[in-house]
Amino acid sequence: MTDDLREGTESLRSNQMLFEQSVTGSRKGSNYVIGAMLSIGGIGFLLASASSYFGTDFLPLGHPGSFIFVPQGLIMGLYGIAATLLAVYQWSLVLVDFGSGSNIFDKNSGQLSVSRKGFFKEINIEIPLKDVKAVKLEVREGINPRRRISLRIQGRKDLPLSGVGQPRPLAELEKEGAQLARFLGVNLEGI
Repeated sequence: MTDDLREGTESLRSNQMLFEQSVTGSRKGSNYVIGAMLSIGGIGFLLASASSYFGTDFLPLGHPGSFIFVPQGLIMGLYGIAATLLAVYQWSLVLVDFGSGSNIFDKNSGQLSVSRKGFFKEINIEIPLKDVKAVKLEVREGINPRRRISLRIQGRKDLPLSGVGQPRPLAELEKEGAQLARFLGVNLEGI
């Protein structure tokens, strides 16, 4: 179960010359639950609004047909439209599997290939391995915690490798960062 909730998985193939990581995207259990809640809530508010407009109860719970359409039914209709639009957006992200991809470190070609699925196109980045200066662990606690692995690259901003979502355990993050730093032959920063 915890393997399904992890943002990035450990190496799929790890030998002397190739290191590959898989990054999970938006196809997570929490996104399915949020999409279902938005869908049910949006349809419920739209039915309550229609019930107040027509004066009949379209919902089995409560008596929304007894509401006055202006302002109660109208406001419920606006809530229903907003929730339905958010549900469509949420389900489209899940359908596309937004943010999923892979990180491939290939010593034979001397390239790092990072690929992620975007909303309308796939994003591919290739960087020479010689430009990677260090593997950096970013740990920030508080209201908006962040625990991720990024690469310090010469002449560029840091390149984050792990996906977004629930913060991973620190021991797991350190192990994955150390394994990557050992493979690349660079320093591990941020501990």
